[in-house]
Amino acid sequence: MAATEETPHEGWEGRYPGSWVALTGTLALRGIINPRVGIDLARTAWAFRRRRWWARFPWLPLPDLPYLRWRMYTAYGDEAAVPPAADVLRFARWRRETMHL
Repeated sequence: MAATEETPHEGWEGRYPGSWVALTGTLALRGIINPRVGIDLARTAWAFRRRRWWARFPWLPLPDLPYLRWRMYTAYGDEAAVPPAADVLRFARWRRETMHL
């Protein structure tokens, strides 16, 4: 059975291919093409920022690495996993619809 939107992980063996840099580039491009998606992604990224990010170098609102590893482990069973762009986009849309953002 081929993977569908309802079963995106069927047949998945190990980590998703790709890197965080490639994922960020893909999501940035999708956000530029579709402003609604861009707003959803920006809000999601802001929610994942490290607390008190301004107090530690590099002074950027980046995600907290232990938290991000935990999220990847709970979602994919591997703390080093890189999610596919479709999962991130689906999560950002779900977050907007559920939290009425």
